[in-house]
Amino acid sequence: MNEWFVYLIRATDQSIYTGITTDVERRFNEHLKGRAGAKYFRGRSPEEVVFVEGGHNRSSASIREAQIKKLPRQNKLDLIKP
Repeated sequence: MNEWFVYLIRATDQSIYTGITTDVERRFNEHLKGRAGAKYFRGRSPEEVVFVEGGHNRSSASIREAQIKKLPRQNKLDLIKP
């Protein structure tokens, strides 16, 4: 069984995108190229991966993604602080 990751990407407009994947680097490159990337990045570009949380299965990653997406922006920014 693959390990799933929840990740956050900062876009060029300083917005924050949340997603899940089994391979963060591959998924970021897909967003960059626009091939198989999220519709979210039409009209804005991904800048960098700013947060990665591992140790999930598909189900727990989806649940955690939904939790993060519901957070106010400031709470998301708090997540990515070192």
